[in-house]
Amino acid sequence: QVQLVESGGGLVQPGGSLRLSCAASGSIFSINAMGWYRQAPGKQRDLVAISTTGGSTNYADSVKGRFTVSRDNAKNTVYLQMNSLKPEDTAVYYCSAVDKEFQRYWGQGTQVTVSS
Repeated sequence: QVQLVESGGGLVQPGGSLRLSCAASGSIFSINAMGWYRQAPGKQRDLVAISTTGGSTNYADSVKGRFTVSRDNAKNTVYLQMNSLKPEDTAVYYCSAVDKEFQRYWGQGTQVTVSS
């Protein structure tokens, strides 16, 4: 089992920045990929960015060039640096981890609101 705890959400003006953090605990040796998804009201949960243990990353087209996902393996933590935020980035952001058995784990979610 893997437990994920997110932090760093909040209210920010358009054009501003936020950094989300997600700390993993439990069977961390089994984690293959970690990343972030988001879900806006009335919409499905979509991939934002993901980072594999091998170092590769993948981003949704809507955030390329603005968001950066990174991992600190020593701290078992994944980060999402979000710059040039737009109102359409408003959503609940969920940390996700996938282990070597392809079991997916979710954090509790953190609200990001972009509004003036």
